[in-house]
Amino acid sequence: MTPIRIVLADDHGVVRAGLRLLLDTDDEFEVVAEAADVDGALRAVLGYKPDVLVLDLNMPGTPTSLEAIPRVAERSPGTRTVILTMQEDPEYARHALRAGAVGYVLKEAADAELVEAVRRAAAGQTYLNPALGARLATTPEQAPGPPGDLSEREAEVLRLIALGHTNAEIGEQLFLSVRTVETHRAHIQQKLGRSSRAELVRYALDHGLLGGS
Repeated sequence: MTPIRIVLADDHGVVRAGLRLLLDTDDEFEVVAEAADVDGALRAVLGYKPDVLVLDLNMPGTPTSLEAIPRVAERSPGTRTVILTMQEDPEYARHALRAGAVGYVLKEAADAELVEAVRRAAAGQTYLNPALGARLATTPEQAPGPPGDLSEREAEVLRLIALGHTNAEIGEQLFLSVRTVETHRAHIQQKLGRSSRAELVRYALDHGLLGGS
């Protein structure tokens, strides 16, 4: 039997090593390449044309992981994408599946579920973490609004951060104390899983928060 050829894409080397160890123990799989960012993942897909791309949802680089999913299908129509992530929010799964992913596996359950997800993906089937699938089925799609579960105020603070304003300047514009701005910023960083200004700017750009500035 020809093994299922896989590209692993995750920005943490120890995670990739663990995934490779998990998959390499089965003769059914062959890890043909690894990538540490989205651009590297796309290059590996183009170069190796794997059966399955295992892609971390939150990786550095442009495009974003979500944006890369349809590009994978364009560059290598025979490659199917399985998302591996810590994001348990059903909305993330909804966006990934809508973008074209055929699998969504939580990192905490990777040992038990990734092998099955890769098998199904290679067979043209889909796989979704069972508990998350149940939540997705009962969770209505979010109405348009600030992304990443941000409040309207947090979205405005993020927009001003991305435009290069200091905390003091943001406070002046929004009639808030510097301490309140700092609190909003901490909440934004926690919700988005991004800490540096560059990461926040990238997020704001990707989600169209700079419009009307």
